[in-house]
Amino acid sequence: MGEIEDAIERADREAFTREPPKTLKAQIGYLLKQMGSAKAVAQELGVTADSVNRYRRGARKHPRADVASKIDDAVRQRWQPMVRKRRHKQAAATGGITVETRARFGYTSSAGSTDDGRFRRLTVKLPAAYAQRLFDARDTGASDQQMREIIAEGFKEVYFQDGGGRAMGLSDVEINDIDYLDLDY
Repeated sequence: MGEIEDAIERADREAFTREPPKTLKAQIGYLLKQMGSAKAVAQELGVTADSVNRYRRGARKHPRADVASKIDDAVRQRWQPMVRKRRHKQAAATGGITVETRARFGYTSSAGSTDDGRFRRLTVKLPAAYAQRLFDARDTGASDQQMREIIAEGFKEVYFQDGGGRAMGLSDVEINDIDYLDLDY
């Protein structure tokens, strides 16, 4: 997973209205209900169907750390899909998306101005159109670099050009060396 996808996933987790199951038995029970069979769950987790059934019965209580992480990720990925979908729809329709980051921004501009990249800490609310483009890109399997370009384009329009009020000669903005990136919608 890339940095942008991780940020979207964190924002989705913050939207949960109820906490996902915490115990191993409850997590496996939830996955079995969602996926339909121990074989399907086992395939997702990279273990045997017998192991899944042992976790479900409570006969095995402590999976390896990597398997425990996969179980937790699988549950969180499937938890409250309607809440997630509603938040995405709202952000893409009217709400927009807030991006907070500390990264190196570089840009191409008219002659005589500086284009050396420098670290900036920015919090910018991007319009709904950028949220829609970002979600569409993620859903179609876009690379992290492609999603960075969408965010950079939004920063160019909203922050650097102030919605068309300045820096009209600015043609390209790049985000590099991301220290952290957080999304909220």
